[in-house]
Amino acid sequence: MAHGEVEKNMAEISASLVKELREMTGLGMMECKRALAETDGDIKKAEELMRIKSGAKASKAASRQAAEGTIGVYVSADASVGALVEFNCETDFAARNVDLLAMAAALAKNVGNEKPADVAALMNTHIDGEVAETKRAALVQKIGENMNVRRFVRVGGSGSKVVSYVHGGGRIGVLVEFDGNGDIARDVAMHLAASVASTRAVCVSRDEVPAELIEGERKIFAAQAAESGKPADIVARMVDGRINKFLAEVALLDQPFVKDPEQTVDKILKAANTKVHSFQMYVVGEGIEKKAVDYAAEVAAAVKGL
Repeated sequence: MAHGEVEKNMAEISASLVKELREMTGLGMMECKRALAETDGDIKKAEELMRIKSGAKASKAASRQAAEGTIGVYVSADASVGALVEFNCETDFAARNVDLLAMAAALAKNVGNEKPADVAALMNTHIDGEVAETKRAALVQKIGENMNVRRFVRVGGSGSKVVSYVHGGGRIGVLVEFDGNGDIARDVAMHLAASVASTRAVCVSRDEVPAELIEGERKIFAAQAAESGKPADIVARMVDGRINKFLAEVALLDQPFVKDPEQTVDKILKAANTKVHSFQMYVVGEGIEKKAVDYAAEVAAAVKGL
Protein backbone atom coordinates (compact mmCIF):
# COMPACT_ATOMS: atom_id res chain seq x y z
CA MET A 1 0.00 0.00 0.00
CA ALA A 2 1.36 3.44 -0.96
CA HIS A 3 2.43 5.80 1.80
CA GLY A 4 -0.29 8.32 0.93
CA GLU A 5 -3.00 5.69 1.08
CA VAL A 6 -1.76 4.50 4.48
CA GLU A 7 -1.85 8.02 5.84
CA LYS A 8 -5.38 8.49 4.50
CA ASN A 9 -6.55 5.23 6.03
CA MET A 10 -4.95 6.10 9.38
CA ALA A 11 -7.12 9.18 9.56
CA GLU A 12 -10.21 7.04 9.06
CA ILE A 13 -9.40 4.35 11.66
CA SER A 14 -11.60 4.67 14.74
CA ALA A 15 -10.10 5.08 18.20
CA SER A 16 -12.15 2.14 19.48
CA LEU A 17 -10.63 -0.19 16.86
CA VAL A 18 -7.11 0.98 17.75
CA LYS A 19 -7.87 0.42 21.42
CA GLU A 20 -9.12 -3.11 20.74
CA LEU A 21 -6.01 -4.03 18.75
CA ARG A 22 -3.77 -2.47 21.38
CA GLU A 23 -5.40 -4.62 24.07
CA MET A 24 -4.93 -7.71 21.90
CA THR A 25 -1.24 -7.09 21.17
CA GLY A 26 0.01 -4.87 23.98
CA LEU A 27 1.81 -2.69 21.41
CA GLY A 28 1.83 1.08 20.99
CA MET A 29 -1.13 3.08 19.74
CA MET A 30 0.58 4.32 16.57
CA GLU A 31 1.85 0.84 15.68
CA CYS A 32 -1.68 -0.50 16.00
CA LYS A 33 -3.16 2.36 14.01
CA ARG A 34 -0.67 1.91 11.18
CA ALA A 35 -1.28 -1.86 11.02
CA LEU A 36 -5.03 -1.25 10.81
CA ALA A 37 -4.50 1.31 8.07
CA GLU A 38 -2.34 -1.12 6.06
CA THR A 39 -5.05 -3.80 6.33
CA ASP A 40 -8.03 -1.50 5.62
CA GLY A 41 -9.29 -1.81 9.19
CA ASP A 42 -9.34 -5.63 9.28
CA ILE A 43 -8.36 -6.28 12.90
CA LYS A 44 -7.49 -9.96 12.37
CA LYS A 45 -5.22 -9.18 9.42
CA ALA A 46 -3.71 -6.30 11.40
CA GLU A 47 -2.89 -8.63 14.27
CA GLU A 48 -1.31 -11.11 11.84
CA LEU A 49 0.73 -8.30 10.27
CA MET A 50 2.00 -7.21 13.68
CA ARG A 51 2.92 -10.80 14.55
CA ILE A 52 4.92 -11.04 11.33
CA LYS A 53 6.70 -7.78 12.07
CA SER A 54 7.41 -8.86 15.65
CA GLY A 55 9.93 -11.42 14.42
CA ALA A 56 12.44 -8.71 13.56
CA LYS A 57 11.76 -6.99 16.85
CA ALA A 58 12.33 -10.17 18.82
CA SER A 59 15.51 -10.91 16.88
CA LYS A 60 16.90 -7.45 17.64
CA ALA A 61 16.07 -7.81 21.34
CA ALA A 62 17.78 -11.20 21.52
CA SER A 63 21.20 -9.56 21.22
CA ARG A 64 20.73 -7.65 24.47
CA GLN A 65 21.73 -8.98 27.88
CA ALA A 66 18.99 -10.41 30.09
CA ALA A 67 20.28 -10.40 33.66
CA GLU A 68 17.14 -9.31 35.49
CA GLY A 69 13.93 -11.30 35.77
CA THR A 70 12.03 -13.51 38.17
CA ILE A 71 12.01 -17.03 39.60
CA GLY A 72 8.89 -18.97 38.66
CA VAL A 73 7.92 -21.35 41.48
CA TYR A 74 5.53 -24.30 41.40
CA VAL A 75 4.46 -26.85 44.02
CA SER A 76 1.82 -29.46 43.13
CA ALA A 77 -1.47 -29.52 45.01
CA ASP A 78 -0.40 -32.62 46.94
CA ALA A 79 3.04 -31.08 47.66
CA SER A 80 4.79 -34.09 46.11
CA VAL A 81 6.61 -32.15 43.37
CA GLY A 82 8.13 -28.70 43.06
CA ALA A 83 9.93 -26.73 40.36
CA LEU A 84 11.91 -23.52 39.90
CA VAL A 85 12.44 -21.63 36.63
CA GLU A 86 14.69 -18.61 36.17
CA PHE A 87 13.04 -16.42 33.53
CA ASN A 88 15.25 -13.48 32.62
CA CYS A 89 14.63 -10.09 31.05
CA GLU A 90 16.68 -6.90 30.70
CA THR A 91 15.29 -4.55 33.34
CA ASP A 92 13.89 -4.74 36.84
CA PHE A 93 10.86 -2.78 35.61
CA ALA A 94 9.97 -5.49 33.08
CA ALA A 95 10.55 -8.17 35.73
CA ARG A 96 7.47 -6.85 37.54
CA ASN A 97 5.24 -7.11 34.46
CA VAL A 98 2.20 -9.27 35.26
CA ASP A 99 2.40 -11.16 31.96
CA LEU A 100 6.07 -11.99 32.49
CA LEU A 101 5.34 -13.19 36.03
CA ALA A 102 2.44 -15.31 34.79
CA MET A 103 4.59 -16.93 32.12
CA ALA A 104 7.35 -17.74 34.61
CA ALA A 105 4.78 -19.40 36.88
CA ALA A 106 3.27 -21.34 33.96
CA LEU A 107 6.71 -22.54 32.85
CA ALA A 108 7.48 -23.74 36.39
CA LYS A 109 4.20 -25.65 36.40
CA ASN A 110 5.14 -27.30 33.11
CA VAL A 111 8.52 -28.31 34.55
CA GLY A 112 6.77 -29.91 37.49
CA ASN A 113 4.11 -31.72 35.48
CA GLU A 114 5.86 -32.58 32.20
CA LYS A 115 9.48 -33.23 33.26
CA PRO A 116 11.18 -31.59 30.24
CA ALA A 117 14.75 -32.75 29.63
CA ASP A 118 16.16 -29.31 28.84
CA VAL A 119 15.21 -25.71 28.09
CA ALA A 120 14.43 -26.49 24.45
CA ALA A 121 12.00 -29.21 25.52
CA LEU A 122 10.42 -26.88 28.06
CA MET A 123 9.85 -24.21 25.42
CA ASN A 124 8.12 -26.82 23.29
CA THR A 125 5.49 -27.43 25.98
CA HIS A 126 2.16 -25.59 25.87
CA ILE A 127 0.74 -22.72 27.92
CA ASP A 128 -2.98 -22.06 27.47
CA GLY A 129 -2.94 -24.09 24.25
CA GLU A 130 0.00 -22.16 22.76
CA VAL A 131 3.60 -23.32 22.37
CA ALA A 132 5.69 -21.73 25.13
CA GLU A 133 8.31 -20.46 22.67
CA THR A 134 5.64 -18.72 20.60
CA LYS A 135 4.26 -17.17 23.76
CA ARG A 136 7.76 -16.01 24.77
CA ALA A 137 8.30 -14.37 21.37
CA ALA A 138 4.96 -12.57 21.68
CA LEU A 139 5.97 -11.34 25.13
CA VAL A 140 9.25 -10.01 23.71
CA GLN A 141 7.18 -8.13 21.15
CA LYS A 142 4.82 -6.76 23.77
CA ILE A 143 7.40 -5.67 26.36
CA GLY A 144 10.22 -4.84 23.95
CA GLU A 145 12.96 -6.63 25.88
CA ASN A 146 15.02 -9.75 25.39
CA MET A 147 13.83 -12.52 27.69
CA ASN A 148 14.55 -16.20 28.02
CA VAL A 149 14.61 -19.21 30.31
CA ARG A 150 18.08 -19.57 31.75
CA ARG A 151 17.63 -22.73 33.81
CA PHE A 152 15.13 -24.85 35.71
CA VAL A 153 15.06 -27.61 38.32
CA ARG A 154 12.48 -30.15 39.44
CA VAL A 155 12.39 -31.88 42.84
CA GLY A 156 10.18 -34.45 44.49
CA GLY A 157 8.45 -37.61 43.39
CA SER A 158 10.18 -39.68 46.07
CA GLY A 159 7.31 -39.83 48.54
CA SER A 160 8.45 -36.83 50.58
CA LYS A 161 6.77 -33.41 50.60
CA VAL A 162 7.95 -30.18 48.98
CA VAL A 163 7.52 -26.65 50.32
CA SER A 164 8.49 -23.34 48.69
CA TYR A 165 9.49 -19.85 49.72
CA VAL A 166 9.77 -16.77 47.50
CA HIS A 167 11.60 -13.62 48.54
CA GLY A 168 12.18 -10.17 47.07
CA GLY A 169 9.19 -10.21 44.74
CA GLY A 170 10.50 -13.29 42.96
CA ARG A 171 14.23 -12.56 43.00
CA ILE A 172 14.90 -15.60 45.21
CA GLY A 173 13.06 -18.91 44.99
CA VAL A 174 13.61 -21.86 47.32
CA LEU A 175 12.31 -25.43 47.39
CA VAL A 176 12.79 -27.78 50.35
CA GLU A 177 12.07 -31.50 50.16
CA PHE A 178 11.18 -32.83 53.61
CA ASP A 179 9.29 -35.22 55.85
CA GLY A 180 7.49 -33.92 58.93
CA ASN A 181 6.26 -30.44 59.85
CA GLY A 182 5.49 -28.28 56.82
CA ASP A 183 5.60 -25.00 58.77
CA ILE A 184 9.10 -25.76 60.06
CA ALA A 185 10.21 -26.82 56.57
CA ARG A 186 8.98 -23.49 55.20
CA ASP A 187 10.91 -21.67 57.94
CA VAL A 188 14.00 -23.54 56.76
CA ALA A 189 13.27 -22.42 53.19
CA MET A 190 13.09 -18.84 54.47
CA HIS A 191 16.36 -19.40 56.36
CA LEU A 192 18.00 -20.51 53.10
CA ALA A 193 16.83 -17.37 51.31
CA ALA A 194 18.22 -15.27 54.16
CA SER A 195 21.58 -17.04 53.89
CA VAL A 196 22.17 -15.37 50.51
CA ALA A 197 23.06 -12.19 52.41
CA SER A 198 25.55 -13.97 54.70
CA THR A 199 27.01 -17.46 54.25
CA ARG A 200 25.03 -19.46 51.75
CA ALA A 201 24.37 -23.14 52.45
CA VAL A 202 25.60 -25.44 49.70
CA CYS A 203 24.21 -28.75 50.98
CA VAL A 204 22.10 -30.23 53.79
CA SER A 205 24.82 -31.86 55.90
CA ARG A 206 28.59 -31.50 56.09
CA ASP A 207 29.23 -34.99 54.73
CA GLU A 208 27.57 -33.86 51.47
CA VAL A 209 29.99 -30.97 50.88
CA PRO A 210 31.85 -31.74 47.61
CA ALA A 211 35.40 -33.01 48.20
CA GLU A 212 36.86 -30.62 45.62
CA LEU A 213 35.33 -27.65 47.44
CA ILE A 214 36.87 -28.79 50.74
CA GLU A 215 40.24 -29.40 49.09
CA GLY A 216 40.22 -25.94 47.55
CA GLU A 217 39.53 -24.35 50.94
CA ARG A 218 42.18 -26.54 52.58
CA LYS A 219 44.85 -25.27 50.16
CA ILE A 220 43.94 -21.66 50.91
CA PHE A 221 43.89 -22.22 54.68
CA ALA A 222 47.20 -24.12 54.54
CA ALA A 223 48.89 -21.29 52.66
CA GLN A 224 47.56 -18.75 55.17
CA ALA A 225 48.57 -20.84 58.19
CA ALA A 226 52.05 -21.49 56.80
CA GLU A 227 52.73 -17.74 56.86
CA SER A 228 52.42 -17.81 60.65
CA GLY A 229 55.81 -19.49 60.92
CA LYS A 230 54.45 -22.04 63.42
CA PRO A 231 55.58 -25.70 63.47
CA ALA A 232 54.02 -28.07 60.93
CA ASP A 233 51.92 -29.95 63.48
CA ILE A 234 50.39 -26.73 64.77
CA VAL A 235 49.78 -25.54 61.21
CA ALA A 236 47.97 -28.82 60.48
CA ARG A 237 45.72 -28.33 63.50
CA MET A 238 45.02 -24.75 62.48
CA VAL A 239 43.97 -25.93 59.02
CA ASP A 240 41.74 -28.66 60.45
CA GLY A 241 40.08 -26.11 62.71
CA ARG A 242 39.38 -23.76 59.83
CA ILE A 243 38.00 -26.59 57.69
CA ASN A 244 35.67 -27.55 60.53
CA LYS A 245 34.48 -23.94 60.77
CA PHE A 246 34.02 -23.79 56.99
CA LEU A 247 31.88 -26.96 56.99
CA ALA A 248 29.70 -25.56 59.78
CA GLU A 249 29.14 -22.43 57.69
CA VAL A 250 28.12 -24.11 54.42
CA ALA A 251 26.18 -27.12 55.76
CA LEU A 252 22.53 -26.21 56.34
CA LEU A 253 22.10 -28.36 59.46
CA ASP A 254 25.06 -26.72 61.22
CA GLN A 255 24.01 -23.13 60.55
CA PRO A 256 22.51 -20.93 63.29
CA PHE A 257 18.78 -20.80 62.58
CA VAL A 258 17.82 -17.36 61.26
CA LYS A 259 14.75 -17.07 63.56
CA ASP A 260 16.65 -18.31 66.64
CA PRO A 261 20.45 -17.95 66.22
CA GLU A 262 21.03 -19.65 69.58
CA GLN A 263 20.02 -22.95 67.96
CA THR A 264 21.22 -24.71 64.83
CA VAL A 265 18.89 -25.69 62.01
CA ASP A 266 19.54 -29.31 62.98
CA LYS A 267 18.21 -28.76 66.52
CA ILE A 268 15.14 -26.92 65.24
CA LEU A 269 14.34 -29.76 62.86
CA LYS A 270 14.87 -32.51 65.43
CA ALA A 271 12.64 -30.70 67.93
CA ALA A 272 9.86 -30.70 65.31
CA ASN A 273 10.56 -34.31 64.26
CA THR A 274 11.27 -33.06 60.75
CA LYS A 275 13.92 -34.12 58.23
CA VAL A 276 15.18 -32.11 55.25
CA HIS A 277 16.28 -34.33 52.37
CA SER A 278 17.32 -31.69 49.85
CA PHE A 279 16.88 -28.09 48.81
CA GLN A 280 17.20 -25.96 45.71
CA MET A 281 17.62 -22.19 45.60
CA TYR A 282 17.74 -19.85 42.59
CA VAL A 283 18.72 -16.19 42.76
CA VAL A 284 17.95 -14.04 39.72
CA GLY A 285 21.04 -13.23 37.68
CA GLU A 286 23.54 -15.05 39.90
CA GLY A 287 26.66 -15.87 37.94
CA ILE A 288 25.80 -13.49 35.10
CA GLU A 289 28.43 -10.81 34.65
CA LYS A 290 26.39 -7.70 34.10
CA LYS A 291 27.66 -5.23 31.54
CA ALA A 292 28.73 -1.88 32.92
CA VAL A 293 26.94 0.83 30.97
CA ASP A 294 28.56 4.26 30.67
CA TYR A 295 25.44 6.36 30.17
CA ALA A 296 27.41 9.63 30.01
CA ALA A 297 29.46 8.26 27.12
CA GLU A 298 26.30 7.03 25.38
CA VAL A 299 24.67 10.46 25.63
CA ALA A 300 27.85 12.18 24.46
CA ALA A 301 28.05 9.87 21.44
CA ALA A 302 24.39 10.49 20.63
CA VAL A 303 24.85 14.25 20.80
CA LYS A 304 27.96 14.04 18.62
CA GLY A 305 25.98 12.15 16.01
CA LEU A 306 23.30 14.83 15.74
